[in-house]
Amino acid sequence: MPTELEEWNVTEASFPAKGTPAERLAFLVRCAILAPSEHNSQPWVFHITGETLELIADRKRALPVVDPEHRELVISCGAALYHLELAARRFGYRADVSILPDLKRHPDLLARLSLHLSSPATEEELALFEAIPRRHTNRLAFEPKPVPADLLASLGDAARAHGAWLVPIDHDHRVRAAELVMEADRLQGSDMRFRRELAAWIHPNHTSSHDGVPGYGFGFSTVASYLGPFVVRNFDWGDEQARHDDELAEAAPALVVLGTEKDEPRAWLNAGKALAHVLLAATTRGVSASFLNQPIELAELRPRLSALLERAGLPQLMFRLGYGPSVQPTPRRGLEEVIRR
Repeated sequence: MPTELEEWNVTEASFPAKGTPAERLAFLVRCAILAPSEHNSQPWVFHITGETLELIADRKRALPVVDPEHRELVISCGAALYHLELAARRFGYRADVSILPDLKRHPDLLARLSLHLSSPATEEELALFEAIPRRHTNRLAFEPKPVPADLLASLGDAARAHGAWLVPIDHDHRVRAAELVMEADRLQGSDMRFRRELAAWIHPNHTSSHDGVPGYGFGFSTVASYLGPFVVRNFDWGDEQARHDDELAEAAPALVVLGTEKDEPRAWLNAGKALAHVLLAATTRGVSASFLNQPIELAELRPRLSALLERAGLPQLMFRLGYGPSVQPTPRRGLEEVIRR
């Protein structure tokens, strides 16, 4: 495995069962950093003190153009938190978690947890844990094979377990949802600030970077991956991206929206936990996902998507689900980069 992808080599055999509490918590972090994040920005750091682990938002990795309120940043950290809790359960521990324990004085401190011996993991928890290193965002076209209704129902249950909801967009509303994606693509593609921000997180296929998205994540050849950041930064590609995403949205075996009743940091953390649970559950059934969040990222379009869903609450993420070709994972930062001493 290439050096920048070594962090994906997480196995149950490497859990330090006889190690110190700090070593066990560090293993959980290895699982947490495999969570999805916007542009693979990995906006998190962790602090281990004795038998306590803290999840801290890394605002230096914020995306001020696409995510000015840090909503998606907190959602990404929520996904990492679910990975932490799931990894603890895999080895027979219960993670006692305090959410936003000191919001006024330390707003970046999103969660604090400690481990306590508990019952053995269930078969479902074992399967979800094993899916962590196999879950990869798949931006390529999916096969024209339907996602089973029972799987969609179980994914809805997974979201509800964290106080969120998951709504499939039915055939009658698919075209309108795709139109919102296209409109958002055109607006973002014409925004020089957005293009510069996105380009900063796109890297060549052969990269030493441990974050961002290499060109292969978009299906770029090696040569195209070197040109990609320049093109993204300097040209209005909105119309072309709109056509591409329209095809992906309308042809997706399933197009779903994950949302919450409220729109504040606690709800965003819950949305992230729900997202991670949903994506891992899909992975256990061989189903991949990729995001089409553009209409939610633009304040003027988000209410229109919400109205389309005809459901109370706020849409937080939109993504397609389906069966696709295997894809290479994106790089991850190592423990030495994400654990704050």
